[in-house]
Amino acid sequence: MTVGRCTHGIELHDHTVTKRYASWERGEPRREWTALRLLAEHAPGLAPEPVEAALESDSPLIVMSRLPGQVVRGMNATGEQIAAIATALNRLHQIPRAVVDDVAPAPWGPATAVRKIRALADAHPDLGHDGLVRQAFRVGAAWVNSNAPDQLLANPFPPVLGLADGNHANMLWDDRDRTVRLIDWEDSGRNDRAFELGELTEHISRLDGTLDTRLLLDSLDLTWREAERVHSFRRLIALGWFLQLGPDGPATPHNPPGTLQRQAERILYLFT
Repeated sequence: MTVGRCTHGIELHDHTVTKRYASWERGEPRREWTALRLLAEHAPGLAPEPVEAALESDSPLIVMSRLPGQVVRGMNATGEQIAAIATALNRLHQIPRAVVDDVAPAPWGPATAVRKIRALADAHPDLGHDGLVRQAFRVGAAWVNSNAPDQLLANPFPPVLGLADGNHANMLWDDRDRTVRLIDWEDSGRNDRAFELGELTEHISRLDGTLDTRLLLDSLDLTWREAERVHSFRRLIALGWFLQLGPDGPATPHNPPGTLQRQAERILYLFT
């Protein structure tokens, strides 16, 4: 849920991409290189192929294969494209437990999110005077300060390798082979699958284009209990974005006018 952070530069070549990191306080180069290598072995074709890396240099970099395709962010995703996203996510989440257990935890996960979003709510950010917005704040703040989010911190399901970043720009639709691939693994790590799906479905990038969330979730192999956890994490992530969209909020400069009101509507929808 980081807003306005740029950690790297990209150099595009005919067949490869070089990613040079400008900051790496969370171990971004090693996280990305680890993920790409695991994916090449356990889910080949789902992400860029790792080519080479200089992880210990003064300016860390990774060279990876260049993937064809168009970012999903900004698209009005069709049923076929949503099915391809579900296929990609299912492949990712089926990487063996023994492999995932050896991966470092993602820096953005349930415990971090609950702490951050409770702190945002407790700070009573200036969200203006719109009645709908005020109603959404009351509903969301009451929930996040109840014990409901605490019930999400113990994960009864196997962890997965996750991007820990729901930006729809991290999904590439390849019109030639009708598949979706996943990019930008710098925040990746071991994570809660339900959290990952909540992050993807409620990332603020969903407002740029359209993606039928219900169709996507119905296309995944979720049990009833998993679906309930996903819905709770959707509430949490949507609320986090909402609380950063006030007149002086950190997410406001990156989104068009009216985003706060649209997000307020989303909060009330998720809490009904």
